[in-house]
Amino acid sequence: MSDPVIIVGGGAAGLMLACELGLAEVPTVVLERRDELPERSGGMLLNAHIADFLRMRGLAGRFFGPDTPTWGRSHFGLVYRDIDGELAKTDYDLIVPQWRSEQLLRERAVELGVEVRLGAEVVGLEQDAAGVTLTVAGRDGAGRMRARYVVGCDGPGSAVAQAAGFDFDVLAPSYYGVIADVVVDDESQALFRAGSYPDGQFGVLPVNPADPCEVRLMTVEFDREPPGGAVPVTVHEIRSTIERITGRAPDLRAVRWMTRYGSPTRLARRYRVGRVFLAGDAAHPHPPSSGHGMNTAVHDAVNLGWKLAAAVRGWAPAGLLDTYDDERRPVGERACRRALAQIPLQTPLEQAAPLREIFAELMRSDEVNAFLVQYVTKVRYPFAGDGGPAHPLLGAVLPEVSLRTPDGVVPAGPLLSSGRGLVLGPGRSGEGTLPDLSAWADRLDVVAAEPSAELGAQAVLVRPDGHIAWLGPADAHDRLLLAVKTWFG
Repeated sequence: MSDPVIIVGGGAAGLMLACELGLAEVPTVVLERRDELPERSGGMLLNAHIADFLRMRGLAGRFFGPDTPTWGRSHFGLVYRDIDGELAKTDYDLIVPQWRSEQLLRERAVELGVEVRLGAEVVGLEQDAAGVTLTVAGRDGAGRMRARYVVGCDGPGSAVAQAAGFDFDVLAPSYYGVIADVVVDDESQALFRAGSYPDGQFGVLPVNPADPCEVRLMTVEFDREPPGGAVPVTVHEIRSTIERITGRAPDLRAVRWMTRYGSPTRLARRYRVGRVFLAGDAAHPHPPSSGHGMNTAVHDAVNLGWKLAAAVRGWAPAGLLDTYDDERRPVGERACRRALAQIPLQTPLEQAAPLREIFAELMRSDEVNAFLVQYVTKVRYPFAGDGGPAHPLLGAVLPEVSLRTPDGVVPAGPLLSSGRGLVLGPGRSGEGTLPDLSAWADRLDVVAAEPSAELGAQAVLVRPDGHIAWLGPADAHDRLLLAVKTWFG
């Protein structure tokens, strides 16, 4: 059997990629080594920029609604600041557990025809000029699968990365932490010990508003290797880890769920080797202090999805697949460095106190707070210009503006719900006319829209991932056609 694309790993990156490929009607298989999928997870938040993309695809209502609570605080190295003012409109976090987001993405992928196989572990990989062969161990033994492209979304220590020969730069030694959803005898007993200690950090979060004794306990220790992945997490490990950091072990009435995490902070030197790609933590594992691991992983997938679909469909222009590495590796590097930059602020607390005080003063500045919040999330790709005037929105995500069209006033984002490219142009005579784009009708939607002051251009070309590829006058036909050919063949 041969499939155009096989995705290894059924987490957020793999499932979002599966949804994008399914939307493009590319036959896709997801291989997930776990036999059962958890109903708890480490991640608790859905970043506003993921929420914006879900709106673009018409999926927002599945994930959140008006009553979904938000987390209105940001931190850098555990120096906290409320997100308010203009920043609160664009950089909030929704309290949606990651396991639930993954469940909804998995349901959507299956709706779109993607096959998701549980209990399927990749134990071998070989590639040639025409495709990739995987050896997969499953419930019924081992077998071989063939694909044109394989994407490793299998997290830190990726089996795909190792088998395909990806090289990594190690940016920092290993870290180790545990997470446990527990019931304590007295919530104050856990809460008063939360904070930074000379040997690590201990955090507590409420998980059940109806029962303040049901909390999430979290630790992180730097320069410590985690136990081997095959070693089960135990209650003893949870209690002893917390005691090692804080000096006291908590009294646990019950443990609902527990896990461990940790690995060296690494960055793949390239995100593509032949027909094999990496996305998410498989390409850039880093400490969770960043708070943007899922955000970065999902946008890796969104960037790669339409490009793989173009290659499978046969219309990808030369070099399109290489732009995935060009665009996403710098973002992965920023995510890693943002996480590592916070470590000196976190531990040991006594030595970091003066630095934390200065940083707390800096974060009172709206400009500094916005910079730190948007350092990874607000991505603008450095697209080359076409000789026309430079535009501040080139390479940025299409802003959520209202457009006047023949069908009335509509929000811009959902015009990308098809997963195709988009051209916005004048809807009335006398404002210039767009060139004939019928040759790209199978990959590009054209929407008549009156010029928007927020966009600052008569005509706009938007890639399927929402990034603006060109802006200019509607009658600049040669320039617009050049941009269309550059991105859409």
